[in-house]
Amino acid sequence: MSWNWRAIWAIVRKDLKSVLKNKMVWLPMVLVPASLSVVLPMVTFILPSLFGPPTAETEDLAPLLEQIPAHLTSQIAGLSDLQQLAVLSSSYLVAPLFLIVPLIVSSVLAADSFAGERERKTLEALLYTPIADLELFVGKLLVGLLPAAGISLASFAVYSLVVNLSGYHIMRRIFFPTAAWWPLVFWVSPAVSVVGLGTTVLISSKVKTFMQAQQASGVLVLPIVFAMIGQVAGLFFMDTGLLLIAGAFVWLLGIWLIWIAARTFSRRELIARI
Repeated sequence: MSWNWRAIWAIVRKDLKSVLKNKMVWLPMVLVPASLSVVLPMVTFILPSLFGPPTAETEDLAPLLEQIPAHLTSQIAGLSDLQQLAVLSSSYLVAPLFLIVPLIVSSVLAADSFAGERERKTLEALLYTPIADLELFVGKLLVGLLPAAGISLASFAVYSLVVNLSGYHIMRRIFFPTAAWWPLVFWVSPAVSVVGLGTTVLISSKVKTFMQAQQASGVLVLPIVFAMIGQVAGLFFMDTGLLLIAGAFVWLLGIWLIWIAARTFSRRELIARI
C-alpha cells in the first residue's frame, strides 16, 4: 500500500491548528504539566525550608526505608533525614505522577479527534475527503502522539531543572534525574501515550461530544493513582528493572488497543452517526 503522507500530515496540521483555538483542549495540556513539573517540586523543597523540617514525615521515614530495595537504600545512605525525604519524594514516590502528562495530552487530543470534529460540524467534510480510512486513522493518531511525546520530554526537562534548583539548598549538589527516570521517560511514557490514544480514539469515535469522550477516558488515570499509592505504601518501587518489564506490558496493551481501533474504524459508520 502506498500511503498518502501529504494528506496525513495535512490532517495533523489542521487538527493542531484547531487545538490551539480551543481552550478546553489545550488548557489541560498546559496546566497539568506545569503543576507537576514546576509547582509540585517547588512545594516539596521550598515549604520545608520556610516552615522548618517536616518532623512527622521524617519520623515516618524509617519504616519506609525498611521496605525499599537494598540498591535504593545504598543511594541515600549517609544523607540526612531531610535529604533522604527529598530524594525519595522527588525521584521515586511521585514518579508515577509523571505518567499523567503523556496520558492527559494523548487522551485530550484523541477525544477531540472525532468527537470534537463532530461537535464543530467539521467531521462530515473530513470523512468525504479522498483519503483511505487507515490513512485518516493514522493522521488522527499522530495528532495525539506527537504532542504527547513533545510535551512529556519538555516536562521532564523542566522538572529536572526545577527539582535541582529547588533542592540544591538541601542536597548541595545536582541529584536528579536518577537512573530509573530514563526508562520511565523514554520507554514507559510513550507506551502510556499509545494506550491513551487507543482507548480514547475508540471512545471518541462512538460518542457525540468532546466532554463525553474526555470524561469516559478519565478512568485511565486510575492505574497511575494506584501505582503512586503502592509506592507510598512501600508495596513496590519503580526501579529500572520493574519499569522495563511494566513498559513492555504497557506497549503490548497499547499496540493491541490501536489494532482494535484500526480494525473497528469505519468511515461509513461515522457518517451514519452524524
